Amino acid sequence: MADENIQDGGVGRNADGKGGDGKGDDGIRTFPFPVDLSLLGVGMQVGPMGAGRTWHLHAPLHRVHRIDFHIVMLFTGGPVRHMIDFAEYEASAGDLLWIRPGQVHRFAPEAEYRGTVLTMQPGFLPRATVEATGLYRYDLPPLLHPDEARLAGLTAALDQLRREYEDAATLPLSLHTAVLRHTLSAFLLRLAHLAAGSAREGRADAPGDTTFTLFRNAVERGFATNHSVSAYADALGYSRRTLVRAVRAATGETPKGFIDKRVVLEAKRLLAHTEMPIGRVGAAVGFPDAANFSKFFQQHTDQTPAAFRAELR
Repeated sequence: MADENIQDGGVGRNADGKGGDGKGDDGIRTFPFPVDLSLLGVGMQVGPMGAGRTWHLHAPLHRVHRIDFHIVMLFTGGPVRHMIDFAEYEASAGDLLWIRPGQVHRFAPEAEYRGTVLTMQPGFLPRATVEATGLYRYDLPPLLHPDEARLAGLTAALDQLRREYEDAATLPLSLHTAVLRHTLSAFLLRLAHLAAGSAREGRADAPGDTTFTLFRNAVERGFATNHSVSAYADALGYSRRTLVRAVRAATGETPKGFIDKRVVLEAKRLLAHTEMPIGRVGAAVGFPDAANFSKFFQQHTDQTPAAFRAELR
């Protein structure tokens, strides 16, 4: 049963055989984690990927869609091109793709997805583990290329996690779930270390990472109404210069560039996944004036909002 569910893409169908899609407050169609299909109802699944599979009955491979859970794919074949938040990534054997809740993505229908896929429901791990593993570090790269030693460690950890997941008879459910959480944490700590290292390539280690983390979280909460670097610096109790140093060390970008990138991403999501008028999309990301929004969007994407929307329809 577990393998069958995973091969249906890690989301599959609800117990009644119908699609389990939903819509958030912003009208974007989101596919939830299928807890009813997980072995013993735990908040994760792990198993093999297969060719011609989809995450959900109503989410065709070639259509963009959004998820509200984590996906990690470890590839044993390829290359496979996969779109995540409107950027194309090419994964080959030995690579990993890490897709986080809220990100939009699209499969390449002509490609064969081979390897192991892990899906995890938000809330399955305790807060301390979530923070230690950077589960919501949306600034980290989704495509990872581990070297031979790190790949061996990740593969062994994922294989152990799969064995524990499929061993549903040895332990009582409470202990089985606890073992899964610990084993999953071990895998994610390895994965997070790899992701953080990939983000630092070409840059020095960031001594102001805590400053950046606070800034990133503040931007995530406030980007729809606050685009001011000085306002974020004042709210966090830092000088503008300190914030600039910390964000540049962590991401290679200026704080203003980081904010604008997040605003553009949200605008793209709303343009692609809702029927909201363009003026309302602009207002939703902090531009009450539609003309100013169009100018901002075109400056950052070389497309008007209308052209971007038309390209995806």
